[in-house]
Amino acid sequence: MSGTTADPRLTDARLPPRKRMRLSWADPRFRGLVWQVLIVGLVILVIWYLVSNTNANLAARHIATGFGFLSRVAGVPIADSPIPYNPAESTYGRALLIGVLNTLKVAVSGIILATLLGTLIGIGRLSSNWLVAKLAAIYVEVIRDIPVLLQLLFWYTLLQGLPGPRQAIAIGNWAFLSNRGIKVAVIDWQPGQGWSLLALVAGIALAFGYARYSRRRQERTGQKPRVWPVAIALMVLPPAAVWALAGGSLVIDKPVLRGFNFTGGTTISPEFVALLLGLVVYTAAYIAEIVRSGIEAVPQGQWEAGRALGLHSGVLLRKIVLPQALRVVVPPMTSQYLNLTKNSSLAVAIGFQDIVSVANTVLNQTGQAIEGIAMIMAVYLTISLSISLFMNWYNARIALVER
Repeated sequence: MSGTTADPRLTDARLPPRKRMRLSWADPRFRGLVWQVLIVGLVILVIWYLVSNTNANLAARHIATGFGFLSRVAGVPIADSPIPYNPAESTYGRALLIGVLNTLKVAVSGIILATLLGTLIGIGRLSSNWLVAKLAAIYVEVIRDIPVLLQLLFWYTLLQGLPGPRQAIAIGNWAFLSNRGIKVAVIDWQPGQGWSLLALVAGIALAFGYARYSRRRQERTGQKPRVWPVAIALMVLPPAAVWALAGGSLVIDKPVLRGFNFTGGTTISPEFVALLLGLVVYTAAYIAEIVRSGIEAVPQGQWEAGRALGLHSGVLLRKIVLPQALRVVVPPMTSQYLNLTKNSSLAVAIGFQDIVSVANTVLNQTGQAIEGIAMIMAVYLTISLSISLFMNWYNARIALVER
């Protein structure tokens, strides 16, 4: 018996080398480590080949590499510039920065407007009013079936069909719509107004802090102080006091027709308006379906319990249903925000100078195609990762936690 029974004290070190190898390869951790090393080595090999091959081809064609071109004078005209820019003096780096800012401007404003419009349409699809529900359903089904590029071209063509500046559509003396864009009145900014704006931001932060304090006090004592009078006082009194101390004056710069165009005010270009309208209208259709499905995912008993307490439908939706629906809505909403940001690259089709348009012009002038494409990829990767990180943080914050 002793000659046929394996000795439990027999270790791997006492086995023959071939046997030890078989036992090691049978270990899933060892196999996983080997495959990881092989895959990483293969990836490094492919990258090395691509880089060396690219460098050899560039050297054979006498094409310089690097980002030194960013400090050269651009000479690229940019119509929509949120920061001062002079084509005869500004560099390629500044031109690309303007492209990044224009992309961010479209992405941020588009996300906000698409969320508001999509939420309203999604709620409208569940309305008890037959006409509202059908109109919302038609909007969703029609808009989702039309490619976003066609919608951008439609809005751009529609805006180009507006009358010229002399026959512009006037909205009082504050705004004028023409084929050259939207001219709107703006505040003539003074240094004291900047301090007032900071005071307003501080007042908003204090108002949110007081609202949180009120909720915590209600949880402890069952009594909740009135929030809105204090919040209004915090948001109005500090800015007004700073304004008065700085000797504030309010000067409105209104657009005025001079000859063949308007002077004064600020211009919102038709390219930006067409891009924003197209992205918002298209993305809102998908957001509406996400909001509708999120609301329908809330158990019907929540609605019945709220009605049994005598809550109005608006209060019931805002206070009970939507907070629960957010846990279903937020993850797919992240994908729509990312899609809107990436779809903004279609701005080149209607002449809006975002990062793609500016980078294409720069690489055509300098020949730095690899660097230009790399910068476009880096910009969209950074924006997309930032959106994902924020939405994942928010999703974790509203998640249910078992106590």
